[in-house]
Amino acid sequence: MERIAIGSDHAGFEMKEILKQHLIDRGYSVTDVGTFSDASCDYPDYAVEVANRVVAKEADKGVLICGTGIGMSMAANKVPGIRAAVVGDAFSAEATRSHNDANVLCMGARVIDVEKAREFLDIFLDTPFSEGENHIRRIGKLERSQSEQ
Repeated sequence: MERIAIGSDHAGFEMKEILKQHLIDRGYSVTDVGTFSDASCDYPDYAVEVANRVVAKEADKGVLICGTGIGMSMAANKVPGIRAAVVGDAFSAEATRSHNDANVLCMGARVIDVEKAREFLDIFLDTPFSEGENHIRRIGKLERSQSEQ
């Protein structure tokens, strides 16, 4: 059973709750790292927690939701080994998995509606990495640049 770590800030709380149930309904093992209300909070705390669980292999993939997805992505990508992508359309949800082997999906609750978020999440989770030589080479360059920070 694939394991998903999910987190949000206050802006993404409602969407996170809906997506968490969707993941459970699809048979995933879900770890919710918070936030657990719509009270104002700091998105980096949850982004780093999800990212650390993915890197530690406590989760196979991560899902992060804030107002735009951008802040979560920026914070998660500070963790070596994370390839977090903000997704706002179906093509990007597929390409970031097949080309970039993204391991954390970030979405904006103030940018897309819940139905689109559910669709993009399903595409992200159902799309395998293509493992093409050029994609592997490029991911290697990303990983080397992260380790130099």
